[in-house]
Parts: sequence; C-alpha cells; structure tokens
Amino acid sequence: MTRTYEELVAEAESVSVDGWDFSWLDGRASEERPSWGYARAMGERMAHASAALDIQTGGGEVLAGVPRLPVLTVATESWPPNIAKATALLHPLGAAVVADEDEPPLPFADAAFDLVVSRHPVTTWWDEIARVLRPGGTYFSQQVGPASVFELVEYFLGPQPPEVRRGRHSDDARAAAEAAGLEIVDLRSERLRTEFHDIGAVIYFLRKVIWMVPGFTVDQYRTELKALHDRIRADGPFVAHTARFLIEARKAR
Repeated sequence: MTRTYEELVAEAESVSVDGWDFSWLDGRASEERPSWGYARAMGERMAHASAALDIQTGGGEVLAGVPRLPVLTVATESWPPNIAKATALLHPLGAAVVADEDEPPLPFADAAFDLVVSRHPVTTWWDEIARVLRPGGTYFSQQVGPASVFELVEYFLGPQPPEVRRGRHSDDARAAAEAAGLEIVDLRSERLRTEFHDIGAVIYFLRKVIWMVPGFTVDQYRTELKALHDRIRADGPFVAHTARFLIEARKAR
C-alpha cells in the first residue's frame, strides 16, 4: 500500500537521527560506494598499529566494525548523543571514547599515536594530526569532496556560488597536509550516484546531515518538500551525486 505524503513526513520527522548509522534508509535511498573500500582498508591498517586514534567517530559504528583493534584505541566525538552511543558500542571492545569539541588542540600528547583515522570529518586540523602522530605514523581518512549531493542542496537553497561549490576540494587537503609537514601517500577522488526514493528519505537525510541545508525543518520547507514528493512520485527517484576522496599521509621518520 502506497503511503501518503503526510505519513512519510510524520515518520521521517519522528525517527531518531542519533549516531552515524544510515540503515533506516535501506530500501528508501541508495548510494554508490567508493571503489577503495574505506572500512576494509582502515581495518587492515588498524591490525598493524599499536596505538590508534579515530577522530570524530560519530556513534562509533565504523570503528566497531574493525576485526582487530590496536591495544590502545581511542575515539573522539563532540555531539553528546553520539558520545553516549559510541561509549556503549566501543567500551566493550576495549576502545576509549573521549568527549572533545573538535577544535584544536586534540587532548593528547605529542607523538601519541602511530595511526590516526577519520571518516567524513567536518574539519581536518592538520597541524594537530601531525603533532599527535609518531614519526613514521599515518593519517588515513575518507572525506566529503566538493559539491557533494549539491543537486539536493541547491533544490532547497538555490544555486550556490563557485567558492562554495569548490569547498572541501582534495587539492586543498593535499596542500594543507603538506604544509603541516606530512607526505601524501595516496589521494583519490570519486563522484558517486545517490538516489532518494521517497520524501521521507530526503527529510531523514537532511535532519541527520545538518550542514547540508543549515537549520532545515519540515515546516520551513513544506512547499518545496511537497513539490519534491510529487516529482518523485511522477518521475522516479531524485538523483544526486556524492563526492568522496581518500587521503593517506605519513609523518616523516
């Protein structure tokens, strides 16, 4: 039975958006995955590390999937609901969760870790990463690239200026990492097809990824949401493109 617009909106407004688990979108939205397989590759690096730090761990879901954590594994997170979720998930695995404001300085000593990882950090503080890495240590991260899902962003906000569309470019990450004294080992970028199959998926996504349409609420965008609902029903999924890049950088020995 096809659900009404009102039913889809009510469901998407009420569901929890804590953590960084997107399984609620299964069957309602789809996203191509980058070819490099971040979680698997990160797990391989964790298996050879002695002390690892996961910055902005979210609800700890990605780190919890690592088959073998280093003896010393620490994660940081700033959002209280995520801190609680990550603590419950990671403490039984032997990983410590540290509440941190995601602003410099990181609450760790110099050269504390031989591996630092981060999946989709909001901001990368390169000087701090270089400081807490041991000589020969590695930073490994999958990040959001420029104009990611901007088809959806610009549906609600209108055309964005060139400097906004170019933000989070991998070339800028390379320059910042090198300025902090790190050597780039690997840098790859991809754009990936993303589909939203109903308006509930759109609402859930914008409630969870709060920087896409800042201050998003259903009430504020009710007219646009209803028009998009009608468009999806008539034409099929709303298609956007996710931008991702992988960066691996090493501190000199």
